[in-house]
Amino acid sequence: MAVKTIWPINHTCGHQTDRDLSDRPADRRAGFAEWLAKQECTDCWRASQEKDGQDKAAWLKARRAEEQAESEAWSQQYRMPLLEGSERAVAWGVRCRHQILATAYTTLVAEGETSEVEWEAIEESARAVTRAGWWVDQRSSEPDDLTELLQAATGADRTTENPYF
Repeated sequence: MAVKTIWPINHTCGHQTDRDLSDRPADRRAGFAEWLAKQECTDCWRASQEKDGQDKAAWLKARRAEEQAESEAWSQQYRMPLLEGSERAVAWGVRCRHQILATAYTTLVAEGETSEVEWEAIEESARAVTRAGWWVDQRSSEPDDLTELLQAATGADRTTENPYF
């Protein structure tokens, strides 16, 4: 006798469905059917995902506000200048600057071989970069590259400026 392909599933939400498991190997159908029985049915799962999507948006908004507050407090504590740009770019730039410099400090000083005196020079160079877009553009950079990136941003050897920034 062949292993059945249609399995009745009693979901945790209380709904019952018949599930075609013919696309699974015969020896894995019973285990998968058991796992399915521990889940909500598709309709209930979709409904909860829609609700979670709304909850996720609210969570993300709250998280961004928390990050912004932390970044602004950090900027004041370390005497970072105000950034220039649109309101949205400035807010994002402040968060990016905080994340970049905090990660770089951990990597270079706390875990690396950069001294506090050397870090202060890096931090001073960072204060000279006030364009929010620059910090946003560097958000994926590696901590080891920070010194070179700051030198490029603040270097006196730049003969032309990009008029779009």
